[in-house]
Amino acid sequence: MNRNMLYLLIGALVVVVIGLGTYVYREESKPSGVELKIDESGVSIEQN
Repeated sequence: MNRNMLYLLIGALVVVVIGLGTYVYREESKPSGVELKIDESGVSIEQN
């Protein structure tokens, strides 16, 4: 029974790590929103 609980715990940790990695990847790859540029040609606003 102890060995089965250890495998269950390791499996649960693997699932949590994969889920957290997926969440972080999606959050990092989200578009940033609105980009405002001011230069010689004037002001430009881009929505990502």
